Amino acid sequence: MKNTNVFKRVEQKYLITKQEQKILLDAMKEHMQEDEHGRSTVISIYFDTQSNLLIRRSMQKPAYKEKLRIRSYGIATHDSKIFIELKKKYKSVVYKRRISMPEKEAMDYLINGNRPDKNSQILNEIDYFIKINEGITSKMYISCDREAYFDMEDDNFRITFDTNIMWRQDKLSLCECPYGTQILKDGMVLMEMKSVNGLPLWMTDILTKNHIYKTSFSKYGNAYKMAKEIKDMKILILKAS
Repeated sequence: MKNTNVFKRVEQKYLITKQEQKILLDAMKEHMQEDEHGRSTVISIYFDTQSNLLIRRSMQKPAYKEKLRIRSYGIATHDSKIFIELKKKYKSVVYKRRISMPEKEAMDYLINGNRPDKNSQILNEIDYFIKINEGITSKMYISCDREAYFDMEDDNFRITFDTNIMWRQDKLSLCECPYGTQILKDGMVLMEMKSVNGLPLWMTDILTKNHIYKTSFSKYGNAYKMAKEIKDMKILILKAS
């Protein structure tokens, strides 16, 4: 597979049942294989302004939106190489830029403003993003258990299955163990298909045959919505007491 830090692709999401996942996995056997991360726990910390401007703007479904996060595959240590990812979406096309560095260096950069001594266009873009989104800081921890696959004939076509998707707003570190509030209902799976040249015919046939349709789904958006509902409920209880 290609190892790149720059992506341009279409991403389609589907909420499916465990039974539908089994049907898809059976059909994928002759076309796809596990990617470099295979089965892993994906941990992400999402960054936002103090007023949560980025996620509030994203939930309005504008033509253009962007987000900043750090990500590790498995629980990190302070010396682990992790990714800083700047993700932008214009209409249906996703543009992702990422750079790898030790966790402690990434957090020192994003939280304390101590920029790594590297000549990097991606870092320059992250610098600009931070500048125009004043006061940006870590806001949400999201983890999931992931199975990832790529097409053996076209490694630009990838499928991931995410389960056990959890969020929290404390202990915002990739070095902390996953725990939190579940986003998905029991028995549900978030499937994501990522492609450059569109879905292969064999996959579109399977989706059509099994009446599996794409949906709009954001882990950070759902986590933010749930957190806001909990906060609003606490306020109502305090006012009533």
